[in-house]
Amino acid sequence: MNTDKTFADLGVRAPLVDALTAGGITQPFPIQLATLPDSLAGRDVLGRGKTGSGKTLAFSIPLVSRLADARRNPSRPSGLVLAPTRELATQITATLAPLATAYDLRVTTIFGGVPQNRQVNALRSGVDIVVACPGRLEDLMRQGLISLDAVQITVIDEADHMADLGFLPGVTRILAATPNGGQRLLFSATLDNGVDKLVKRFLRDKVLHSVDEVDTPVSTMTHHVFHVDDVQAKKALVRQLASGTGRRILFMRTKHHARKLAKELTLAGIPSVDLHGNLSQPARDRNLAAFAAGDARVLVATDIAARGVHVDEVELVVHIDPPAEHKAYLHRSGRTARAGNAGDVVTLVLPEQRKDTQVLMRRAGITVSPQRVAADSAAVHALVGEVAPYRAPQPVRPPQPQRSGTPGRRRRGGRGSSTAGRRSHQRRAVRS
Repeated sequence: MNTDKTFADLGVRAPLVDALTAGGITQPFPIQLATLPDSLAGRDVLGRGKTGSGKTLAFSIPLVSRLADARRNPSRPSGLVLAPTRELATQITATLAPLATAYDLRVTTIFGGVPQNRQVNALRSGVDIVVACPGRLEDLMRQGLISLDAVQITVIDEADHMADLGFLPGVTRILAATPNGGQRLLFSATLDNGVDKLVKRFLRDKVLHSVDEVDTPVSTMTHHVFHVDDVQAKKALVRQLASGTGRRILFMRTKHHARKLAKELTLAGIPSVDLHGNLSQPARDRNLAAFAAGDARVLVATDIAARGVHVDEVELVVHIDPPAEHKAYLHRSGRTARAGNAGDVVTLVLPEQRKDTQVLMRRAGITVSPQRVAADSAAVHALVGEVAPYRAPQPVRPPQPQRSGTPGRRRRGGRGSSTAGRRSHQRRAVRS
């Protein structure tokens, strides 16, 4: 394959080439080189490649190109992208939006965890492309608030993760609601857990392109396995690894421990945020934005961030708790060394975890010699580099004093019942 080809050489329209160039993207990645000639020609494509390989642009370019002259209709999109998580849906929209603007196409994002009113209003005002998570999309379909009968091109991103989360039955129902003659692009790292059945049923005369598959180590990623003597030594090592100046993501198994560590690091002068399933969608968005903007240098996350979270220039990923299986290891690690950049990955191993971690690394195709380290080891200092200056944690707002009144008595009517009504309304809004 000629790696010197430009986007224009691959058949990408001039307005899209200009939009890519404006975003600093001038050279196609291998997955784009492989898939774009077929997808732009209107063929169904099955793309196999891991996260960070450039597949979002690989499907965004043909999606916009196909719909450049589409007629906009209320609640009847012409393009559909299905994503397994809210974070991935949001990031796909961010990549897609500048390209869509080149042809005055409207994009809206649909996912759960937030009230549906704004999403419904966007649909009613007319939208060309919907980027959606299956659960909320099916909810809106059942309510008759969106129809997929005008969809010309459908994208299923990270289909294997959809399968892991149990979404394939919903994805199947959604695809069945789109026209039979529409173009379909499916991207997945693997074809297990029922993804192959999805491919056989919905992709017609497909073309398969495999680039940077999930079990292929990234050449720009350096792996380290650090053996620690006990839990206390591990805590000190985590603090040291978190102290550098660049962005880093620390992975833990449980939501509770992720929240606790982010708080501890922040109190220690290392601004950190957490990301896990217990956070509301606004809190997730706020924490990710703080991490992307550099207001927080450390993201402490569960496996919810192992896919779909793309923040530029993450220089270090730390598996504080080694994952249960090798695919999770590779997906977590894929948050660094993206798009040709270099990055380091560290796995911390207690004595009782050594045998399982050895098996994990072998299955992941990673060959690395473990090192026994402490927080002050030379290998750790070399990895951390310059230590960031201490940043005092933001003071917590003191609780507001209660209004004076007769204790133990409830007022009826007036301001008291209005407040109660507002609280009741807020509770209903949270549940909706």
